Amino acid sequence: MTSDLIQTIAVYALPVLFAITLHEAAHGYVAKYFGDPTAYLMGRVTLNPLKHVDPVGTVLVPLFLYFATGGSFLFGYAKPVPVAFSSLRNPRRDTIWVALAGPASNFIQAILWVLFGVALQLFDVHETFLSSMVQAGLLVNLVMCMFNLFPIPPLDGGRILVSLLPQRFSYTLGRLEPYGFFIVLALVVSGVLGRVWLWPLINLGQDAIRFLLTPLLALFS
Repeated sequence: MTSDLIQTIAVYALPVLFAITLHEAAHGYVAKYFGDPTAYLMGRVTLNPLKHVDPVGTVLVPLFLYFATGGSFLFGYAKPVPVAFSSLRNPRRDTIWVALAGPASNFIQAILWVLFGVALQLFDVHETFLSSMVQAGLLVNLVMCMFNLFPIPPLDGGRILVSLLPQRFSYTLGRLEPYGFFIVLALVVSGVLGRVWLWPLINLGQDAIRFLLTPLLALFS
């Protein structure tokens, strides 16, 4: 069990660190671009993972769930980047871009991990550890991308939906934010979120990446 845990950590460490660091930094960078320097002034627009790691959500919760479920269920979160949405130049519109920046960074990273895997094949590198890391990078980033797009605040998808809905419905959905984490956690534990939302969108994301990279891959076939 211990050796399996060490192997899992070794394979997932870099993909997870890159995924959460770039996700949170992207939120802060785009917020600064649209007029809110809060994250920048607090040192959160950075590629230093220590600025984004939450000791409980990024380390303790996943480890606890790994042992509690025998590795069949993992869940965690990073330290959210502070954004003063009212300070954005056009709060309703710009909130969409700020929220979308995190999942978009993960989707781009998923593509880059696939390209890294292609490069390994081109250079005839057959290293099991690196191949496993490529798979982990693809999976971690697609999970982060699609999970955060779930339309319940405070997740990014919830913030996007709040900004898109008419004001009356937007206000009603926004009031769910204090309870959003517990709603999402219940849906994750019950398996509903994975079955209805996460895995269908992950499969769709893989198909999209395959479609986007087909012309490039054809050059090396």
